[in-house]
Amino acid sequence: MTRDAVKTFVADVAAELAEIDDAGLTKRERELTTAQSAHIATPGGDALNFCANNYLGLANEPSIVAAAREALDTWGFGMASVRFICGTQTQHRKLEESIADYLGMSDAILFSSCFDANGGLFEVFFGPEDAIVSDALNHASLIDGIRLTKAKRLRYANADMGQLRARLQEAKDAGARRIGIVTDGVFSMDGYYAPLEEICDLADEFGAIVIVDDSHATGFVGEHGRGTHELLGVMDRVDIITGTLGKALGGASGGFVAGQREVVDLLRQRARPYLFSNAVAPSVVAGSLRAVELARTADDARAQLKRNTQLFRSLMADAGFEILPGSHPITAVMFPGPDGARLATQIADAMLERGVYVIAFSYPVVPKGKARIRVQLSAGHSEADVRACVQAFIDARDAVGDEH
Repeated sequence: MTRDAVKTFVADVAAELAEIDDAGLTKRERELTTAQSAHIATPGGDALNFCANNYLGLANEPSIVAAAREALDTWGFGMASVRFICGTQTQHRKLEESIADYLGMSDAILFSSCFDANGGLFEVFFGPEDAIVSDALNHASLIDGIRLTKAKRLRYANADMGQLRARLQEAKDAGARRIGIVTDGVFSMDGYYAPLEEICDLADEFGAIVIVDDSHATGFVGEHGRGTHELLGVMDRVDIITGTLGKALGGASGGFVAGQREVVDLLRQRARPYLFSNAVAPSVVAGSLRAVELARTADDARAQLKRNTQLFRSLMADAGFEILPGSHPITAVMFPGPDGARLATQIADAMLERGVYVIAFSYPVVPKGKARIRVQLSAGHSEADVRACVQAFIDARDAVGDEH
């Protein structure tokens, strides 16, 4: 580019940013001055945190921090390599085996993130002669991963089993060699569970492979926290699970794919994000190992999380807020309509002034006209915390209403 071309380019970018800001859609990052927890501090003061994926409250759990600290002395700071060259330590394999055993799978493989896990999965197993049938509300990482394949791509409306059947029939009629059904276990903007039992029934009928991204379930959904496949009684029917270490399982970084050993073995040979990215850092591996151990026996934390979720949903409904139905700790407080994005942002800002940290979501993260504040409950919250959050919603709504 010439200098004039660069100036034009930057001016175009600035104009696009101005359009985003004028529409009230600018996403502003708020800094924390403390470790991640249910109680945090920002440059503006202390706050209750209701927007982290810290479902079990493990992000700053002392034994996890201690395991990570010890790993720095034992295993070093970084691997400085990809796995197949010299980036695999004993503890990497131990973590993979622990994840697989916890989820009821034969084996697992680590990636630097679940985004990378989903980005590397599909092109390994699906080619031009195959078809992938994907839920319309799947996470961006699933969508991007599927786009990397030359397979026929079909979508069905969120959790619409009639449309899924029609798409599967379409793929079968087209002579697809291999058909994959791809869904989030929990849809992150709504807190809805995928109807996995019905999906597995259709997979059996059409000979399809079931692939579930369970990032918002692993560690806390189901009796033992194994995920949506445990909750919905299909542990032996889901073929491949992808997930993250960056939410309930310690909240650091890293992702995984779990499935049959042959599936994992082929990913080690051909998954590009695995072959060309540094191994997960030693301290993260050690902390995550401890997090998986804690999740296995976190019955009390899961019970606390359930109580918090039920209480919040009940109090918000009583206060007249529109919330999406469900039982997941993700609770979407809706602000529909053309001015909803601006209103949601104003209420979130007003709540932070009152010591409660939540985030507004609007287009393009969610559909136009369906802005929301996504509240995420944690086992780290007390009943008093939950009640304080609801009161902040009420007070912020009143304050914003008075301004108008």
